[in-house]
This record gives sequence, C-alpha cells and structure tokens, in this order.
Amino acid sequence: MSIESADRSVGGSLVARETGQLDSLDVLESESIHILREVFAEFERPAMLFSGGKDSVVMLHLAAKAFWPGRIPFPVLHVDTGHNFPEVLEFRDRTVARLGLRLVVASVQEYLDRGELAERADGTRNPLQTAPLLGVIASERFDAVFGGGRRDEDKARAKERILSLRDEFGQWDPRNQRPELWNLYNGRHAVGQHVRAFPISNWTELDIWRYIEREGIELPEIYFAHRREVFEREGMWMAVGPFSIPGPAEAVVSQTVRYRTVGDMSCTGAVVSSAATVHDVVLEVAASTLTERGATRADDRISEAAMEDRKKDGYF
Repeated sequence: MSIESADRSVGGSLVARETGQLDSLDVLESESIHILREVFAEFERPAMLFSGGKDSVVMLHLAAKAFWPGRIPFPVLHVDTGHNFPEVLEFRDRTVARLGLRLVVASVQEYLDRGELAERADGTRNPLQTAPLLGVIASERFDAVFGGGRRDEDKARAKERILSLRDEFGQWDPRNQRPELWNLYNGRHAVGQHVRAFPISNWTELDIWRYIEREGIELPEIYFAHRREVFEREGMWMAVGPFSIPGPAEAVVSQTVRYRTVGDMSCTGAVVSSAATVHDVVLEVAASTLTERGATRADDRISEAAMEDRKKDGYF
C-alpha cells in the first residue's frame, strides 16, 4: 500500500508510521493514556465504569495500553439496570475474566427489592441508575471514577470538564468547574467528594469506530447488522423482549438492524442497517447526521435538559 492510498484509508495509521507524524487517532490515544495515568497517580481508589458498550470497551483497551505490561490496576464498575441486553452482559463477563479484573456490580434491582427505588411508569430503568451508582461509590470509597462520556453525545456532556468534581451528595454543578489549561488537571477534593474522569471526552463516535477498526477491538455482536424482531415506537425500532413489550397498535416485524449504543432494553432503540463489519459501521457513522443518543435513546428525549438534569443529580 502506498502512502497516498493509506492517507485515503479510514485509519491512516500507515501514514503515521512511514512519515513519523501522529494522526488524529494517535493524538487522541496519547491524551487518553495521559489522563488515565494522571488520575491513577493522583487518586487512591479509582475505578472504571465498564458496561460492555463500545465506549467503555475502548476505554478499557486504552487502560490496558496505559499500564502495560502490568494489569489494569483498578476495578471495573457496572451499574446493572436488570434490563440489559444478555449479549452485552455475556461480553462484559468474558472480558473481565480474560483481563483478570475485579468487577463491582451496582444493581438497580436490589434497590427496587429493598424499596429504596420504585419502578417508573414508563418502565425504563436508566434514570434509576443514579442511586446505586452513588451508593457503590460511597461503600467502595472510590475517589475517582472513569467514565466513557464524550462531548459529542449531548449538550450537557459538552459542558463538562475532563475531571469533574462531584460534591458530598454526588452532585454536579455546571457553573462551578475548574479550568483545564495546558492539559493540567486539578484533582483536589474534600472528604466525601469524588471526581469523575472522562479520558475519551474529546473523541467522537466516528473516532471510536475508526479506533476500533485500527486496533482490531472485539465488541458485542449487537453492534453489527442482524435480524431481530422489532416494533416502532416514537420513531425508534425497539427489540421485542420481556422489558420492551409492543402495544396493541405496535406491529412486530423482522428487520435487519444494529445498535449504535447499548443500555436499558426498554429505552434503547436499534437502527435499520446492513453494516455487518467494523468498516461498514465506520462508513455509516461518517454519513450520519444524528448522534447515537439522540437517535436511539428514549430517556434523552424526555426534555431538552434531560441529560443535564440527571448529571446534576449524580448520573454520568
């Protein structure tokens, strides 16, 4: 492959190797690894959110690179709604076992069973994740938690710094954020407070997929085109299942779909797609004009400020 043809390719990594110049993915990777190492050096008990979704998979891959040849030196944390896609949970457990990591699970179902939370009228459990998340941060005494939030996903996430201070109640104040000039990150916090760290904050969905292609990263199969029984609700294709049941006027059809994001089955929609490979997905995402959350997450359509309201309460 010539340098010219490599430059036209999606990854373009051959250009970097032959010219000695970093491409955009190299720069993003370097920044993320720097953040991971800085937080680990500055905090006593960090943890990383890991759901098995593409952003957390990339974040875990970056952590493996950051601390190679040693193991990832902190546990991974998953807030389990009880409505997760089984394919994603299987991938989560297999990945944790392969890397020899400690998995901490905060269960929404346990909070419901104890009467500390109540089911919502709409059936979705995504907004119920905040209390279990804050509870496990307190019980495990985590002082820093890595999250896979990206600024291109939502207006609220675009406002947030790479290191985001949370008060003793786990809450976020968008008007009280610290400057981050010259890649200097302020992790100072008082007893009871903690910090959320976002190593891939400056990545876009397209960057994530280009990096997955370049690095050969494995993902759950539902990110790629497959046949599934679905029904249309509020402009989204919802999978038929125990947590997403079609109404009398919602016709069930068999469609070739894939998921751009994975979460609570009751509020996460699929998109009609024939993208069966990573490269196919890269091309599809490059042509898209909608963010994955805006296109496929019903909980983010509740209001213009839905994400920001949840973040203020302690959500990622």
